[in-house]
Parts: sequence; C-alpha cells; structure tokens
Amino acid sequence: MCGIVGYVGPKRVTDVLLAGLARLEYRGYDSAGIAVVHEGSIETVRRVGKLSHLIGAVAEDPVEGSIGIGHTRWATHGRPSEENAHPHADCTGRIAVVHNGIIENYTELREELQAAGHTFRSETDTETVSHLVESLYAGDLAEAVRLATRRLHGSYALAVVHADDTGTIIAARRDSPLIIGEGAGENIVASDIPAVLEHTREILVLEDGQVATVTADSISVVDAEGLPVTCERMHVEWDLEAAEKGGYEDFMLKEIHEQPKAVRETLRGRMGEDGTVQLSELAMTTEEVAGIRRVIVIACGTSYHAGLVAKTLVEQWARVPVEVDVSSEFRYRDPIVGGDTLVVAITQSGETADTLASVREARDRGAKVLAITNVVGSRVTREADGVIYTHAGPEIGVAATKTFTAQIAALYVLALKLAQAKGTLSPAQVQHVWSGLMALPGIIERILGDQGALQECADQYKDGCLSSLFLGRGIGVPVAMEGALKLKEISYIHAEAYPAGEMKHGPIALITPHVPVVAVATKGRTYDKVVSNLQEVRARGAETIVVATEGDTEIVKHAEHVLYVPETDEDLVPIPAAVPLQLLAYYIAKAKGCNVDQPRNLAKSVTVE
Repeated sequence: MCGIVGYVGPKRVTDVLLAGLARLEYRGYDSAGIAVVHEGSIETVRRVGKLSHLIGAVAEDPVEGSIGIGHTRWATHGRPSEENAHPHADCTGRIAVVHNGIIENYTELREELQAAGHTFRSETDTETVSHLVESLYAGDLAEAVRLATRRLHGSYALAVVHADDTGTIIAARRDSPLIIGEGAGENIVASDIPAVLEHTREILVLEDGQVATVTADSISVVDAEGLPVTCERMHVEWDLEAAEKGGYEDFMLKEIHEQPKAVRETLRGRMGEDGTVQLSELAMTTEEVAGIRRVIVIACGTSYHAGLVAKTLVEQWARVPVEVDVSSEFRYRDPIVGGDTLVVAITQSGETADTLASVREARDRGAKVLAITNVVGSRVTREADGVIYTHAGPEIGVAATKTFTAQIAALYVLALKLAQAKGTLSPAQVQHVWSGLMALPGIIERILGDQGALQECADQYKDGCLSSLFLGRGIGVPVAMEGALKLKEISYIHAEAYPAGEMKHGPIALITPHVPVVAVATKGRTYDKVVSNLQEVRARGAETIVVATEGDTEIVKHAEHVLYVPETDEDLVPIPAAVPLQLLAYYIAKAKGCNVDQPRNLAKSVTVE
C-alpha cells in the first residue's frame, strides 16, 4: 500500500527519489523517508506527515550521493512516527531497508534476533528484515537478502542497500508489486510505474520469490534457490503526461472527465462485423462458455459495486446465476466452486491482496478465473486464466472514478458474450444493447458539460450535513452504493446506501432534516416505487437529491435538487448515473477543503490483507 523508489545512476539521487515518491503519493501514506549511500556510509532522513516535510528537510540539509532508496509508509505495525518511518537500518547502520507488505512472523524473528544481541529501535515488522539481513551478511548482500527472504512469512517488496556497496540495490518481492525501470546507464526500482516514467518506459516485472541485483548498467535476477532467471519485460504505452493533471485542479476531476475516453477505449474492437462479441481473452471455446452454469464475482470496494451491476446483467441477459463476494470473505466461507463455475476477479490495480488470494482459492477448486484489471503485467494477469483489460489509462486519484465506469463497460461485454454463447439474446437484441453501449461516451460528455446544478447542490450541503442516505432499486442499488462510497471517501461525511424498499425496515429511523437523501430515480421498472420512497422520507423532513432522466418534469415535485442524465436503456443506466454522484462528492469535498486526491487513511492499491 506504500510507495518504494530506489535509484542507481549518474543523477543526484535525492532529486530522483523525491520526485518518484511524489508520483506515488496517491497510494496513501503517513510518513516518508530516504536513505542515500555515499562514501562508505548511509545517510537517512525521515519525516512524519506529508512528503513536503521530507522535501523541506532535505532542502535544508542536502544529502549527496548517486544511489539510494525511498519510501512512503502507510502504517500497519506501529503508529505513524519518525522512528517507525522507513528506511530501517540494522544495528551497524550500514544496511538500510524499505518494505511494502506485512511480515507475518516478525514477532518470532524479532525475539530470536534480540536474543542474539540485536537492538531494535522501532515497532515495525520491517526492521526485522534489516536485522535479519545483517545476521546473514558475509560480504554478498544479494545472497544475504535471498537467504533472509526464505525465512519471511507473509508479503513483501524489498529494496536494500549497504554502505560497503556504493553501486548496488537489491530488490525482492513476494505478493507485493515491485518493478525495475531499465534506463540508459541508470536503473530504478519502484512499487508502481509512475515513479519511473520520467526516466524510462521499459519495465522489468519481478515475480514472487525472485531477487534482483540492480546496478547502473545491469540487472541480474535469481529465483528463491539462487538460480539465474529471465524476467518478463514490458513497454509502457502511456507516458508521464498521462499521469499528470493536464490543467485540471485535481487528478480526480481530470479522471472524471476522462471517462468518455475510458469507456470508449474499453469497448473498442469488441463487436465483430458479423455481429459476434469479441472476447478471446476468456481463453475458453464457445462451447465452454455455453457450459458455464454459475458465475462468482470477487472484488473489493468500488470493484465490488461494479460486480453487483454484473450480477443483474448476467442473470438477466444470460440467465446464469451470479454471486458477488467481497474478496476478503470469499476464501473463508468454504465456497462451492467447480469446473462449470466462472470466477470473475475485478481489481483496478491487479495487485489487491484479498482478490489475489481468492483467485488462488478458486483455481485450486477447479474454477476458470477471468480477471478484469486496468494494469498490464499486474499480478492478477499472471494468476488468472484470462484477462479483460480496461483501457482507462493511469488512475492517480485514490477514489476510483474512470476505472469504475470502465469496469462496468468490460462487464457489459462479458455479459453479452455469455448471452450470445447461450443463445439467450437474439442477434437483434445484442445489436440493440451494443448500440446503446456505443452511445454512452457521448452521454457522459453531455453530463460533464453542465455541472452548474451539481455545484449549487454541493454548496448547500457542505456544512451541517454529518450523515446521508443513498437509495436505489434494481440496477440503481449498486450505483447508490458507489455514490455513498465516493462521498464518505473524500468528504468524510457518513453515507449509507440501501435498496429503497428496505427503508421501512430500519433506516427510516435515521431520517431528520439534517440527513439528506440521495436517490437514483431514472426511468425504469421500479421508478414509481422509488418515487413512493422519496415521498416517505420527505414526509419525515428529509431533503432529497435525485438523479433522474432528462425530460422527467414530475420528479421536481419530490426533490430539492434534481441531477439530470440523458435517457438510455434501463440496463445501461449505471454508467451515466454514476457520473453526477462522483461530481457531487467531488464538489462537496472541495467546498469543505478536503484533499480529494489523497483522502485520509486511504491508499490507492490495497496490497496487504
């Protein structure tokens, strides 16, 4: 969940490390630090809070050198403090380590090392690694790290330097992402691609159990047994400009406005000239697809809400029963999974720890696994049987926006493919749905073109609103859930989402004039029911904000604020209806002075369980 950057080359290392960490701020963190090797010693600078504090400290007392490692920490073991911030040193101060992940057996190792005379200065699991490497070091840092990793239980991405070796970084990983950017006379270790793009777009992806020796001119990799291996290499198609704000005030607003392109690119090339849905990534024959008897979707957070949309679509179009599981619960409930089950794993980063663990559980039980992700070369792409990429481009804002709508677009394609293989939709029905899908980017552009009502609404509710309820029915329920998540994530206003019909079963007790109700009331089978629910909450003093279909003039009788979206088929509503709720959360958060790109306590990629 944290950020790692390591650099070896001719440039001033602090400039590279701090710039790289700045591009990883979106991952979430509470402290930051760097360790620089120079003239036979290691100089470490660590600060609690924003990266700007570390940058200021380095500017005040410059650190020289051309090799070093840096880290932004999101606390797991030990409170946020300068002592617990990375990098962590061994007893001698000649070894420095940065680490993402969780060392599950750190208590056992710590007690063993303390008994052997090692002195610990922090509360973290990471410091155990530095002392363990120290205990195993006999002049070969790479070998010491490799031997240390054999004793570590849990997940890790490591970058290690030694004062005696002024030209080498050792990198290792298991169940936590780590890449190496290959440059000309320089190489960069990082936990995510944006940190290296200023220097190179050529990437080497480390696999679990591998240990890399990185110098300015070479990269050599061995496996857990110490045998040389060849790693996968990839070329990053997007550049640094794509990861910058491009004139927008925030990454989140930029990414909201990139949704037409994200949806368009995800759908591109998915319909053949013969009217068949193109989805070769399933890695299944048409007969195998037709033989699927059950679908299980596993995901977390925003991706889970996209999965709930898929449940409605697949069951309605393909007539296949669908379960949607939170990834962190799936493998603990002894799931019933077999060879006729398709498990769909949705993860924006492709590195979500709970989802990856569930993928392994599903495959062990004989299921076919299809991953939907936004990151080429991510862990899930190597563990699943097939992959559908969302072509949303880099998403830097912690709160998912364009990847949510792109995920839904990919799930529409999957649902159509299943329906076509099973013959549950006619060719004419498939073409009708496809025409509606292709119109969605233009519909989103129309919504983005008029945000006056949203800003006016946000100004009214920025103060005095401590809680809110989001309501929907049918396919509008996951849209309401996503709207509530966005509001609480970035504005820190408590928000709960419910199927509107459940209001009378408890939540209506929360209604007061200070608890606004946000409802998805677009045209469809359940429209009249939602209107009835709006009348119930307004009768109890609630003010209502309603997402409605353009041309619906009656809805103004039941709402203080109406956020209109262009008309589309009821089944396609989730994508356009999500956009005004994203913007509502954005403008309320901005009006409250919140940092929308880096909300407190959150990280972009949850790479620990």
